Amino acid sequence: MAQSRRIEFAGALGETLAARLELPHGQPRAFALFAHCFSCSKDILAASRIARRLTGSGFAVLRFDFTGLGQSDGDFANTNFSSNIADLIAAADYLDAEYEAPALLIGHSLGGAAVIAAAGKLPSVRAVATIGAPADAAHVTQQFAADLAAIERDGVARVELAGRPFTLKKQFLDDIADHKVEDAAAGLRRPLLLLHAPTDAIVGIDNASRLFQAAKHPKSFVSLDDADHLLGDVKDALYAADTIAAWAGRYVPEARSEPPAAAGESVVVVRETGGGRFENHVVVGDHVMLADEPASVGGLDAGPSPYGYLSAALGACTSMTLRMYANRKGLPLDRVTVSTGHHKGHAEDCADCVDGQERHVDIFEREITLEGELDGDQKARLLEIADKCPVHRTLHSPVVVRTRLKDDG
Repeated sequence: MAQSRRIEFAGALGETLAARLELPHGQPRAFALFAHCFSCSKDILAASRIARRLTGSGFAVLRFDFTGLGQSDGDFANTNFSSNIADLIAAADYLDAEYEAPALLIGHSLGGAAVIAAAGKLPSVRAVATIGAPADAAHVTQQFAADLAAIERDGVARVELAGRPFTLKKQFLDDIADHKVEDAAAGLRRPLLLLHAPTDAIVGIDNASRLFQAAKHPKSFVSLDDADHLLGDVKDALYAADTIAAWAGRYVPEARSEPPAAAGESVVVVRETGGGRFENHVVVGDHVMLADEPASVGGLDAGPSPYGYLSAALGACTSMTLRMYANRKGLPLDRVTVSTGHHKGHAEDCADCVDGQERHVDIFEREITLEGELDGDQKARLLEIADKCPVHRTLHSPVVVRTRLKDDG
């Protein structure tokens, strides 16, 4: 199951920045850094939905509040586009020091312009994806166009952005005027994915055209059709995340190897994935699964442990055996639920133990829930049948394991 961790690190201006790190189950294929839109926060729905969706494709995603926004410290009035870029670099440095340097940058709106500008300063970045990004950082001034004269005249003004008041200084205007996002795209030298909605009412589709023309190959454009600028509809955010994951897969390959081929009926193939100390692919016919150990013993907890699979085999076999018997006898059994667990116990816990045998035994605890209009005799009979399931009988029978080395020829 994916994890979500609250993180703090020092930003470009020395303030403490609030962040959230979404981690996938098992070893991340790569770390990604997400930059939110102008005057937004890391918790805007588009950012949170996309980050969490990407964990399903194996990416770890750090999203953070720029200085003076969301839960981060600092005064927004003292920030600008340059400080946003510097905050991104600080976030990348934090990942590099504590986890792994980011291989993928994702930016939404002005955050998209920021990741294009920052990528050239981050050697670890292999690919950049933007959502509704402007081709010119100064595009954001359209959101407070009525206040521009006051800012120019007085050096500062109180403006309203997305229904909230913010203080902007003339230094902000001077700074964004110095940044040419199209020039940064032209010199990016990284694969670039532009996602943009033709109906975007905040940042027009012409911005995507300008960035696409400026960028060198490899570059890609994907239409978000009728999505709004903030990707308020969950299906649009998930589509954007899935598209980014599929596209980035070409440039950020899986950390684990491909699973081995099936070896025929009744043969299970288990091979190390290369991810973590104990993670293995388990191939049974057309079914591919993962086996691992819990984090407490050095694993990634990417899949059940070997004993977990053994307990699952006992539980599944018990349930199937009871279903076959109930159907054959016409018993009113609606549903079977089997809970199993494994632990080591002392020999005296086992009534069948004999003198002289090993003083510790494997104990499987099995609890069966039977749903349906069954009387006492029927339940008792089903409990007897549970002990006759093939896996149960195998566990109680002498077992021979023959091992050989495969001939390299």
